[in-house]
Amino acid sequence: MFTDPISDYLTRLRNAIMAGHRVVEIPSSKMKQELTKILFEKGYILNYKFEEDKFPKSIKIAIKYNPVSKLPAITTIERASRPGLRKYEGHRDLPRVLNGLGVAVISTSRGLMTDKEARQQKIGGEVICYVS
Repeated sequence: MFTDPISDYLTRLRNAIMAGHRVVEIPSSKMKQELTKILFEKGYILNYKFEEDKFPKSIKIAIKYNPVSKLPAITTIERASRPGLRKYEGHRDLPRVLNGLGVAVISTSRGLMTDKEARQQKIGGEVICYVS
């Protein structure tokens, strides 16, 4: 059993990208499902499917690649807050990834959202990860 499921999610995604896989299967949870939806909405993944009917529940993610250069849409994905050192920021201090070109995922009292959405709603929270 792993102690940090979000780090496991990010590592499985990162490893699949480095290996050049088209699809990766990850154990499911509500937070991972919300994180997957954000990555899809922002165009970092091609598609996803939540498999609720089998046990254990899982998420299948189709990784997005550039059709010409074969480079992945996700160049870096890293964990910001971790169980040993939580990272909380107010809405004024939320980090910008690649000067606004990337996305920081924030866990707020209103659920998971991007740094831009959290700034607009003036909500701070725990910085989960950076994606670019």
